[in-house]
Amino acid sequence: MIKKVIGAAVLIILLTVAIVQAMSPEEKEVSSDNLGGLRVGVKAPDFELKTLEGETVQLSDYRGKTVMLNFWATWCTPCQREMPEMEKFYQNMDSDTVVLAVNIDPENDVNAFAARVGATFPILLDSKPEKVNDRYQILAMPTTYFIDEKGKIKNKFVGEMNLSIMENNMK
Repeated sequence: MIKKVIGAAVLIILLTVAIVQAMSPEEKEVSSDNLGGLRVGVKAPDFELKTLEGETVQLSDYRGKTVMLNFWATWCTPCQREMPEMEKFYQNMDSDTVVLAVNIDPENDVNAFAARVGATFPILLDSKPEKVNDRYQILAMPTTYFIDEKGKIKNKFVGEMNLSIMENNMK
């Protein structure tokens, strides 16, 4: 009985989110594709989030640079395997490139996770009532958007990446 009630509640929540997103004028401009999430070629929605250190980061602050925007979670095994590769990419990238890793489960110990995997790139905490991962329509972890200097999504990758994939997508 309880499982049926929980299942019905989850279904109602998902339907409500889908209806609200369908009615949002911004979502019409940035519709999704068959991979889920925002389409390549649309403007990346701006956002403002805090880093692990408490600094405020806004995506639009990086106009003129290419951005690798990665959505991940501490419980996600492919995300855990991907982090050392992201660190290698971060250590070797040029000054016109930015890595932003948006954590979607900040209620977990993200600081300890980052220390354990040796991540020194900026980790942002998606903890606002209007979640950034919802605006980007994230369906799977990890998902990475590659954003050009003008703020347009030039590519996206759903799933675990290695260093080669990161380098090829940032060219």
